[in-house]
Amino acid sequence: MEHHDLSHLNPAQREAVLKTEGPLLIVAGAGAGKTKTLTERIVHLILQGVAPEHILAVTFTNKASGEMRERVQSAIEKHHIEGAPTVTTFHRLGGSIIRENAGYFGLTKHFSIFDEDDAKSIIRECMREFGIDPKILDPKRVKHIISTAKMAGDTPETMADKIASHTESDAVRIWRSYEEKLKASRGVDFDDLIVKAVRLLEKEVGIREAYQRRYQYIHVDEYQDTNEMEYRMVKLLAGDKKNICVVGDTDQNIYSWRGAKIKNMLHFEKDFPGAHTVFLEQNYRSTSRILEAANAIIIKNTVRIPKNLFTELGTGEKLIRYEGFSEVDEATFVARECEKLIASGIPPEEIAVLFRANFQSRALEESFLYADVPYRVLGTQFFERMEVKDVISYIRAALNRDSLADIKRTINTPRRGIGDASIAKIFAGRREDLSPKTQLAFSKFENILDRIKVASETEYPSALIRFVLEQSGLREEYESEGEQGIERVENVGELATLASIYDTLPLGDGVLKFLEDAALRSDQDALRDSPEGVRMLTVHASKGLEFRVVFIVGLEEGLFPHERASRAARIEDSEEERRLFYVALTRAKERLYLVNAQARTIFGQRNISLPSQFLYDIPAELIEMHADIPQSLPSIFFD
Repeated sequence: MEHHDLSHLNPAQREAVLKTEGPLLIVAGAGAGKTKTLTERIVHLILQGVAPEHILAVTFTNKASGEMRERVQSAIEKHHIEGAPTVTTFHRLGGSIIRENAGYFGLTKHFSIFDEDDAKSIIRECMREFGIDPKILDPKRVKHIISTAKMAGDTPETMADKIASHTESDAVRIWRSYEEKLKASRGVDFDDLIVKAVRLLEKEVGIREAYQRRYQYIHVDEYQDTNEMEYRMVKLLAGDKKNICVVGDTDQNIYSWRGAKIKNMLHFEKDFPGAHTVFLEQNYRSTSRILEAANAIIIKNTVRIPKNLFTELGTGEKLIRYEGFSEVDEATFVARECEKLIASGIPPEEIAVLFRANFQSRALEESFLYADVPYRVLGTQFFERMEVKDVISYIRAALNRDSLADIKRTINTPRRGIGDASIAKIFAGRREDLSPKTQLAFSKFENILDRIKVASETEYPSALIRFVLEQSGLREEYESEGEQGIERVENVGELATLASIYDTLPLGDGVLKFLEDAALRSDQDALRDSPEGVRMLTVHASKGLEFRVVFIVGLEEGLFPHERASRAARIEDSEEERRLFYVALTRAKERLYLVNAQARTIFGQRNISLPSQFLYDIPAELIEMHADIPQSLPSIFFD
């Protein structure tokens, strides 16, 4: 038994490492060194005589598991220990369980794993067999319904008992056929990697006990993000010994829309009686003023495990608050400040601009381009987003019927049942060769383009964007996609806001100028996007990252917190916006800017904005108003 030097850990981290037997809950605040603690705990178990192959650590991403695996391997190699613990993701763990028991499922060890496109293709085939038109019921929506049900623990039979709509009724029928086709193909989809493994462990006592003997010490990272089936998996593997250590933070549960259940962490002590709890509250990332603000925000939530972050990194600077007249002032301020920060020696990639909704990036990108500040959008740049391209293509197709690329993009967006062969005939001028049904569909499409052309001559650009969204059927299509679809509508709204700049030009001229500038902007974006630039990303995408300087923009009621939070049925869902803001605050290491606009243009219409309630929850002594005066004069619009 070798000595394990833990002098570099703080008392709470040492306590977590040394508590090796029985259930352990580690409540780890942001920046509290949870990965280091988990790594040291695994190394400690090995040095205490536990065989590496008896240790399991499960994370959510390949990146996280890879990082932990490297840390553990590096540490145990220093002690000349052979073998390695299993450090993996939920999906990879489920896949290995299925592979080792392939015969039980009627599979071979070389079974196929169908990705999202493969799965949608099979669903489309099932729909054809049932006579369900993929143009009416989107296969992607069916896949989402099936996936959500699977990860909630449902089967086609249990879901059939709680059907709430005609769509769900169709989805159950399709699901049954889908499962039969997967079985016939000797394959599984991504969800099955977890679901089938859980079903096996639940039903087969001998197999379950064999895995419990193999994995005698279990570790789970980001436990607050586990869904129903992931929760079942780790509980089954823990067995009677219950040597399970979970690490998480209820205050960073921001993925309920993906099925993550905050109750899994809240109920840990109920699920594992006698569980020991350790709080990692010392933060190694941020200054004390940033943490005081974060603590003041999150303490108002009721569905959480209370904790209070502290640091020894010093007081730090006050949080900087800036209120612009508009989103243009907001973006101009951020670009100008970033220019100063970079000039002072801060690398651009150590600066992040965080926003609640994707559409907010457009004004920021424009200001950064104008100021010649390097930036990188983590995700898709505004003019490269599918919905933005869709709407612009509709206008181009309406104005130029010879633009084959725009016709091809829009003719089946949304779906109209005009296949590739029919499109080829249309492009070849052989419209008479189309079937009557396809001819009717194409005529309807042409009527839409005709109406858009008329509108381009009688409506200003911002109104034209709104017209295209409605008349094309895109709004209805997007809104059927749930959370992602709502974001698409918001992005089209931002396109209308951009187009409103051209509303002052004569009718017709404004639309042409808008289309020309949109094309040029798109090209410029690709040229100016720098891998070393300031990071622009959503708050959701920022989880797990840290930056020296963080700007949180759009801090207005209805935007952040988002208006959807007020409609949430459950308290834990309504509190998710506050958790999201907490995550945003705790990304900052040294300096934090809180930015909002008095008015924001949405769908081309100026709306007066109230500052976010979150701004008033931060103690005034932590905030300093920025001295800069907004660049433009405010305009007040009355409906």
